[in-house]
Amino acid sequence: MKLTTEPEVPTHPFELPDSTNLAHLLVYLGVAALVGELAAHAGRRAAVTEAARDHLADEQAALRRVATLVASQASPDAVFAAVAREVGQLLDVDATHMARYEHDDTAVGVGSWSRTGDPVRGIGSSVGAPIVVDGSLWGVMSASSKSVDPLPADTESRIAAFTELVAMAISNIQAREDLAASRARIVAAADDERRRVVRDLHDGAQQRLVHSIITLKLAHRALEPNQDPASELVAEALGHAESANVELRELAHGILPTVLTHGGLRAGVEALASRMPVPVENDVCSDRLPRTVEATAYFVVAEALTNVAKHSHAGHAAVTARIADGTLAVEVRDDGVGGARPDGSGLLGLGDRLASLDGQLRVESPADGGTLVTAEIPLAG
Repeated sequence: MKLTTEPEVPTHPFELPDSTNLAHLLVYLGVAALVGELAAHAGRRAAVTEAARDHLADEQAALRRVATLVASQASPDAVFAAVAREVGQLLDVDATHMARYEHDDTAVGVGSWSRTGDPVRGIGSSVGAPIVVDGSLWGVMSASSKSVDPLPADTESRIAAFTELVAMAISNIQAREDLAASRARIVAAADDERRRVVRDLHDGAQQRLVHSIITLKLAHRALEPNQDPASELVAEALGHAESANVELRELAHGILPTVLTHGGLRAGVEALASRMPVPVENDVCSDRLPRTVEATAYFVVAEALTNVAKHSHAGHAAVTARIADGTLAVEVRDDGVGGARPDGSGLLGLGDRLASLDGQLRVESPADGGTLVTAEIPLAG
């Protein structure tokens, strides 16, 4: 026998809510919808705020990278290229360009970047910001997009943050170049003045001394047979005149030796080596160099050899000078006790002189390891 169960029939019929319950239901649904919309709006605002924070962080990071490059005194080309790249990637545009205005109202490109690495064609919209250096319009920085839609309204102000760093870099570079040029003029003027003093000594005081020596020799020869006190006085005067002539020649040689002017650096180093108390190996190229470069190299060698003679207790020294890649490299090495101080007044003065020619001076002097003085002088100086 099989039993079956019949489904139960609802005992309560469906009824519409009365007006009071319906009002409550509508209020509840309205509140739920409002809460949902507010939650969605808050979510959208949170997403926008998070995106804004990300954009700001990216911009600050890009500005820091450029500022670090500027502070490291990088070359103008390196700064321009970095700014063009950072601006293009930050703004998510297709290309950026930087140009410098010339005096003839033309513009010369100094930096650019494109998303593909190739020139961009079919530009739809662009925004630029001026580059102002020390109160004068220097150039312009622009960002371009292929889209015909305008770039965001804040594009110019965001570019301007980078152009301020560019202006700072250009101002610093110009200040360094002006300082170097000024120092180079001072060095050149000092060398010209040395040459003038040496020439005046040679043509004036030295010639008069030579004539006096000749006259005194003639007088001494005429008086010698008489053997009177006048002969002794003339002989004494002759000795003083000859000593004064030697001292004057040494003084002129120290100011700027004639042998350097006429024979070049190799001859100047040979003259220095001849007065050294230790053997000095001379391996200096015989090529003639620009006058300022020759004089600077000579003073480097003279100062280094003076320190060898006074302080190193060396038994041997060597001077080498070679030209490579448009730069004269000078080395003075000794086998002394080492411990030379690179902050001595003589070496500091040489460092300033080299800096005026965009050169460099290095001193390596470990204890008991000898001393190596190296100078690198661009021949363009």
